[in-house]
Amino acid sequence: MHKSQKRKHQQKQLESLGRNMKGVKHYKKDGTVHKGGSHKMPNGQLHSGKTHSKSSVKLFHYGELNKKAQAKARKSWKKK
Repeated sequence: MHKSQKRKHQQKQLESLGRNMKGVKHYKKDGTVHKGGSHKMPNGQLHSGKTHSKSSVKLFHYGELNKKAQAKARKSWKKK
């Protein structure tokens, strides 16, 4: 398996984990970990905040982030 194929395979595994497991981290578009409450919109999107407000932002799973945001998200994994 080539590096690019292996990377795509790992990406799909991470995406499936994010969609099927509770307790998975959620991220803002820039890769910052979201640690507060969340709610699901009628269209199925996950947003920050227990209820919707002007300050609510869309949340993402790791696999949905762009490469730059994924790199930022990975940095948060090392912190304990």
